Amino acid sequence: MSKFWSPVVHELTPYVPGEQPRERLIKLNTNENPYPPSPGVEKVLNDYPVDHLRLYPDPESLALRQALAREHGVEVGQVFVGNGSDEVLALAFQAFFRQSVPLSMPAITYSFYPVYCRLYDIAYRTLALGDEWQVPLEAFDAHSGGIVFANPNAPTGHGHGRDVIARLLERVTECVVLIDEAYVDFGGESAVPLVEQYPNLLVTGTFSKSRSLAGLRLGYAFGSRELIEGLERVKNSFNSYPIDSLANAVGIAALEDSEHFNACREKVITTRERTRRRLMNLGFEVLPSQTNFILTRHPDHDAAQLFVGLRERGILVRHFNTEALRDFLRISIGTDDEMDSLTEVLETLVG
Repeated sequence: MSKFWSPVVHELTPYVPGEQPRERLIKLNTNENPYPPSPGVEKVLNDYPVDHLRLYPDPESLALRQALAREHGVEVGQVFVGNGSDEVLALAFQAFFRQSVPLSMPAITYSFYPVYCRLYDIAYRTLALGDEWQVPLEAFDAHSGGIVFANPNAPTGHGHGRDVIARLLERVTECVVLIDEAYVDFGGESAVPLVEQYPNLLVTGTFSKSRSLAGLRLGYAFGSRELIEGLERVKNSFNSYPIDSLANAVGIAALEDSEHFNACREKVITTRERTRRRLMNLGFEVLPSQTNFILTRHPDHDAAQLFVGLRERGILVRHFNTEALRDFLRISIGTDDEMDSLTEVLETLVG
């Protein structure tokens, strides 16, 4: 504690990111893509003129927003970009959710959402997941100060289709519905085509997962011009230049290589399903997943002990020490060789 902190800082419980280990491990704890970015990204990095770094970047990131608009079939005025989707989410919480009525979110979802609420003094209420670990969209209150959820959800992996999202938006019209699509490219169905019809829909995404650019910090949002303008007003009151010129160029190169993008995500999906079957054969319960991770538990073995046993054998996964999730391990999908090593170790630990 410090006497120099603002009062709100004393009350914060910050988000805890996944461990970035110093030693060499098979790293399956932070949902990173096991495959490198597009070769076009490497070319941009090798050829980038260093002299350009003395100049400020385009504050509107117009070229990158145009590339995102082309990729997703929207107008450039419906696109916002930020320094990672976490920053885009933070700006959205400030722009739309500081209301007199509480924000609604699932009880189990991306744990940064309640951190933003505490930081920005946003009242919120949570909605229990259904019996099959699904976010029950029909139970969201239409009179909320906003609605936010990840689709597919993290860390459970379930995703709703676009038709179900549309039914929610037909019912909820007077507040912003924010859908976090960080994992949608691994088997989900994007809600981006709905932004034209529903002016209160904001969809966020990231280059970190399916584009293999977690180290670059690049995120985006799609929405009506009204919502994008709200984000721009907050962004320009905080940081007018969130996307550096190198990140703009790298992001465009990644978007242009559809062949590499599709090949990598298909490999992740195939490996995920193969791993899911192998874990189930070892007696694990594995929740269905539309993401690049799986959430799993074993009925006869403590998850915390399995976490330690894996780490001792050079494999790092994620264990959430919360009441709802302490029985589970969240395992990012790596290469086939990495997942073979994982299942071989788990066979030893549970056998």
